[in-house]
Amino acid sequence: MARNEEIIAPENLVYKKPELMNNVPMHYCPGCSHGVVHKLVAEIIEEMGMEDKTVGVCPVGCAVFAYRYLDIDWQEAAHGRAPAVATAIKRLWPDRLVFTYQGDGDLACIGTCETIHALNRGENIVIIFINNAIYGMTGGQMAPTTLMGQKTSTCPYGRVPELHGYPLKITEIAAQLEGTCYVTRQSVESVPAIRSAKKAIRKAFEASMDGKGSSLVEIVSTCNSGWKLNPVQANEWMKEHMFKFYPKGDIKDTIQ
Repeated sequence: MARNEEIIAPENLVYKKPELMNNVPMHYCPGCSHGVVHKLVAEIIEEMGMEDKTVGVCPVGCAVFAYRYLDIDWQEAAHGRAPAVATAIKRLWPDRLVFTYQGDGDLACIGTCETIHALNRGENIVIIFINNAIYGMTGGQMAPTTLMGQKTSTCPYGRVPELHGYPLKITEIAAQLEGTCYVTRQSVESVPAIRSAKKAIRKAFEASMDGKGSSLVEIVSTCNSGWKLNPVQANEWMKEHMFKFYPKGDIKDTIQ
């Protein structure tokens, strides 16, 4: 066998793009965490053999066009209502893998009600929560998860509790609800972090198919455009500031 043929032999494969990822350019800003999380979701669905039995629910936000990138069934939801839509889909099609993909503004502000009640009911769905502490799509406004002192277009001098209240730790709230079986906080800024996030998403997907209840997987992410930083600086800022207030790891795990 020629040397080049040895290199491309299946047994020597190191990495390939997931088959479920469409060959189209993404609209996300360079350095955005969304692309990495999309890739993980696609890989996991393929590995579980659920390509034809997965339904994702898109939010209003940066990931509103997620249906362009993953070749699975998608349903668009009104702002913040993804968990309610996912509830209906899962109850009508209990054999489907149903997940929502939401940002912090969509999930923790506009959709706080739907999020908490779906999780409290123990719906067999997975919520993937992208937390970049800002409204990324609409101009960099303050979100419920914006850190104290963090500057945004609507708090240009920094968030202060007297005027803006405190950052909302929605993931810790979710862990207190009876209906949740798995609640975790991850990130995707490095290879070890990506591997941990993939393991967490896979665990949540399997729990939903096993009828264990609701899962919430938070991904602490960057928004270099909204933060006015380049991708490398944004990752460093996230590690220095975000991880202190939003510590990573499993918060609740009853899947034993």
